[in-house]
Amino acid sequence: MKHVLLRGHTALAVAITLVLAACAAAPAKLGSPVLRDDVPLAGLQAPARAGWPATQWWRQYDDPLLDDLVDRAMRQSPDLALAQSRVQNADQSARLAAAQLGLSINGSAQVTRTRMSEHGLIPSKFLGFTWYNQADLGVQLQYDFDWWGKKRATVEAALDQAHAAEAQRSAAALAIQYAVADTYFGWQADQARLQLTDQLLATQQQLTHIAELRVQQGIDLPDEAQKARAQLAGVREMRVALDGSAKIRHVALASLLGVAPAQLPELKALPLPAVERGVPPHAGLDLIARRPDIAASHWQVEAALKQTDAARAEFFPDISISAMAGLSSIDMGKLLTPGSRTFALTPALHLPIFNGGALEANYGVSKAQLDAAVAQYNSTVLTAAREVATQALSAEQVAARQHEQHTQLDADRQLLASAQARARQGVRDVRESLGAKAELLQQRDAAAQLQAQALSTDLALIKALGGGYRTPVPADVTTRIPSPSVTAGAVDHERH
Repeated sequence: MKHVLLRGHTALAVAITLVLAACAAAPAKLGSPVLRDDVPLAGLQAPARAGWPATQWWRQYDDPLLDDLVDRAMRQSPDLALAQSRVQNADQSARLAAAQLGLSINGSAQVTRTRMSEHGLIPSKFLGFTWYNQADLGVQLQYDFDWWGKKRATVEAALDQAHAAEAQRSAAALAIQYAVADTYFGWQADQARLQLTDQLLATQQQLTHIAELRVQQGIDLPDEAQKARAQLAGVREMRVALDGSAKIRHVALASLLGVAPAQLPELKALPLPAVERGVPPHAGLDLIARRPDIAASHWQVEAALKQTDAARAEFFPDISISAMAGLSSIDMGKLLTPGSRTFALTPALHLPIFNGGALEANYGVSKAQLDAAVAQYNSTVLTAAREVATQALSAEQVAARQHEQHTQLDADRQLLASAQARARQGVRDVRESLGAKAELLQQRDAAAQLQAQALSTDLALIKALGGGYRTPVPADVTTRIPSPSVTAGAVDHERH
């Protein structure tokens, strides 16, 4: 008896020593990495914008056709469908990881018909039969204690990946909304410029006709007619370019909606809307919660940190327990009798002793992935700062150019009025008023280009400000497994 006790104590001591050795080799738990809590926008000189972009920011332009195009894109865009599939995949991965937590119970039932060999270890003639049935009915239970949090860390990492996928889908939705609005207003700008170009073309044709008549009558040299024809050809070339640009935008718009160009609703030319300049107050502090790409990068950091916890837990022993209860009999008639009962209880200890450096390498990979996620987050924050600052400063530059251009436009209007007055009085011929009209039309075209640029810059700034996105507050991992929902306000609109 003493020898038995001694052997039992020795085995227990060896097991404890191995467990302690394994724990001693585990790396220290990593703390949360330090991430920026603001976007570097200090010193940006821009007026204050009246609040952040709304959830359905495109409705501020009061254009029902634009609203319809964005709604269609949210329902039909193949790019958004691809992003949604990633969200669903991440959600199911989180569900799969969570399903591996806790107790698992499996039932089994089987019947086996077996023929014994007549020349085996126990010949069938000694047993009195050659064929027999084996029936088994049972329940198996398996429980991993997860004392070191490996499985929990894996579940939390999967949840963070699901949050990241949701934010990435919101970023994809915002990109599509921006592209639809920018392409649509680009088409509107082409239409406005085409109207001005048609007027300029008619004016230039009159000037060319007059120049040709003066050359025919010997009043002017042929060079004057050639100059007029060259200017007329330049206007025609500009019209061809604008018409081609409008057609290309029409095709691009159809592509964004995932339909053929003929399936687009009829587009009607409308005046370009006015824009609002500036950035919201405290943009540097609040932008992190307003940009879906920053939110996605933050969730990636959280997921990578949880993966390091899971990799660290690999250094510790796994303790599990399994149990089995059932019925087993070679006589089908006696399967349900008490004598057919069978039970088993199996505690198990899985201890990493020698693995050729695999655990260290796996942990090193997880740390490298965490470092990469942190670097990606910092890069995304700096990119956000650059985009906001660039678009805000571009808006200020365009506004300054518009102010000066308006002055020039007013001067050209006065010149045209004076030239027309002199033509009516017979002091000067019609060429002066036609030339002044052509100059005014060119300035109006320049004004249309600046207005289109201001609108495009405003759209880009809305996108840089997050387009109405707001980072959701996550639920605790123990109370929620993510459903395939999308957190972007624009996508919430899609569902309503």
